[in-house]
Amino acid sequence: MRAVLALLFVGALYLVYEFGRIHAGYNVVAAAKARGALQDRIAALEDDNQALKEQIALLETHRGIDREAYAEVEKSLVDLQAKIQEQQDAIAFYRGIVSPADGRSGLRVQDFRLTRGDDERRYHVRLVLVQAMKHDRKVSGDVSLRVAGTQDGEERSYELRELVAADDDSKWAFSFRYFQGFDRQIVLPDGFSPERVTVQVESRTKSIASIEESYAWLSSQG
Repeated sequence: MRAVLALLFVGALYLVYEFGRIHAGYNVVAAAKARGALQDRIAALEDDNQALKEQIALLETHRGIDREAYAEVEKSLVDLQAKIQEQQDAIAFYRGIVSPADGRSGLRVQDFRLTRGDDERRYHVRLVLVQAMKHDRKVSGDVSLRVAGTQDGEERSYELRELVAADDDSKWAFSFRYFQGFDRQIVLPDGFSPERVTVQVESRTKSIASIEESYAWLSSQG
């Protein structure tokens, strides 16, 4: 009788746990399908890359045979190589979600870039966040950004709210299960020389840790 009661108690706890996950928006079947779709996408991209490499090998052979079509073959080679690089970047991106090289799960910055805008003080910020390996729940939180450098010979740092335009929202919230990309604009104050950018990704989801990444300003520019 005790064993039966214990089993019933464990079963009840599991049902409560599953109900909580479903109530929070988690669906076991949907999550498995989504993960399978990502893995299928990786396999398809790898197959495409192999086919493109075979086309390149064939074009390399033709380039040495038919000199009259040299320019056309060269252009085709460049286009194919660019496509392979694009697909390799996509493969790396999806693998970072499904099975990252370091085997660590949780939040991570998959891509961070700074590119100069239409004037020398304005910059475009590109940020991509992913949740690696485990996707049994959405992760939500806020991003904060801080730029450190020098101004008038003294060390100085600025928060995102001090760098966005007056009509732009300084709040930077996120909520996703697999990945989410952001594009923001910042304007540096006159006389300020940036040196480092720190990105803090603060998780509000229990059991998913917050992260912080720091980048040298020059190496961050695209």
